[in-house]
Amino acid sequence: MAKLLMITGLGSVTDLASDRKGAFYNTLEEFHKYWDRIDIISPCVRGQPIGEKIIFGNTHIHISKWPLFLHPLFFLSKGIELYRINHFNLMTTQDYPPFYNGIGARLLWMKIRVPYILEIMHIPGHPRSANFREWFYKQLTKVFVRFVAKKAVAVRVINKIQVPDFLTKHGVPREKLKYIPAFYIDLNIFKPLDLEKKYDLIFVGRLEPNKGLDLLLEVAQKSNLKILIVGTGPLYNDLRSQIENYNGGLFGLKDRHCNLSNISLHGFAKDFLEVAKLINESRALAMLSYNEGGPRVVLEALACGVPVIATSVGIVPDVINRNNGVIVDWSAEDVIRAFEEIKDLKFKTDLSQFEKKLAIKNYADKLKELI
Repeated sequence: MAKLLMITGLGSVTDLASDRKGAFYNTLEEFHKYWDRIDIISPCVRGQPIGEKIIFGNTHIHISKWPLFLHPLFFLSKGIELYRINHFNLMTTQDYPPFYNGIGARLLWMKIRVPYILEIMHIPGHPRSANFREWFYKQLTKVFVRFVAKKAVAVRVINKIQVPDFLTKHGVPREKLKYIPAFYIDLNIFKPLDLEKKYDLIFVGRLEPNKGLDLLLEVAQKSNLKILIVGTGPLYNDLRSQIENYNGGLFGLKDRHCNLSNISLHGFAKDFLEVAKLINESRALAMLSYNEGGPRVVLEALACGVPVIATSVGIVPDVINRNNGVIVDWSAEDVIRAFEEIKDLKFKTDLSQFEKKLAIKNYADKLKELI
């Protein structure tokens, strides 16, 4: 009987708590088939019901009613309760600064001695910080990552270069690292479509400070490229205000009265079919993040035969080359030059390792090897 306890963060569980079928939900839709039972412990989600929720018949979501700084204690008490009832075989802990999950996992391990794998998807602020908070979290990671990883049976990473190099530099033994890709794509959805190209550049993702949206607006200011931004997040309202009023706003463009009529906000895409359609209607994907673990949209664009202009973060060095895109510095001029190079690029990339069912089965199999 294979039973799993998952400790996740706010980003993943927000989709589950709000019934929005995002990336984590879509992973669980296939992943749950490989386990007799999955329990998921999450921090408190503002504005969402607390308590237990069941999806897919065997996946139980336990949402804390405690404030975030007490999450390690909720994790400990709920984990002990679930272990006494269900006797799970393995724990996965998605961790990030300030390491509430990692601290909670270590405390729980000390009580029940069930092995746990630490999942570090990316390092906030690395290689570049979008703001002081990210810079501080990067310094915190340098200090604490060795401690939170010490008792873990393995540390899962989802890219081959950037995160592993950072972790080993700051005290995590390389032999403890386990590369298990987190990204999958449905190749029946993300594929080349014969659609009219309506946009020069498309951005798809959460509207967060680390996503390089300030740089994307600068590209719009300095060129006539038609740009579509797809997604929602904390920067949505400021972006909308700036695009409508050309007033500099949070992003502080040099020309506070610049014309941004060549950039459009789409908002949230209702499903993967819509994302695939919008990508196919674009000449290139712009992914200009300051730091990332992935992102998945890079693979989605490649699967659609759409070239990628991206900064050197996350999985980008693993998958982007001159045949399918350009890796750029954080410079609007670099992005504009790169677009001229690749706007008519034709290519085909083998992404079979990221096919949804195969990738999720690989994830489940790799975890079961640790039991």
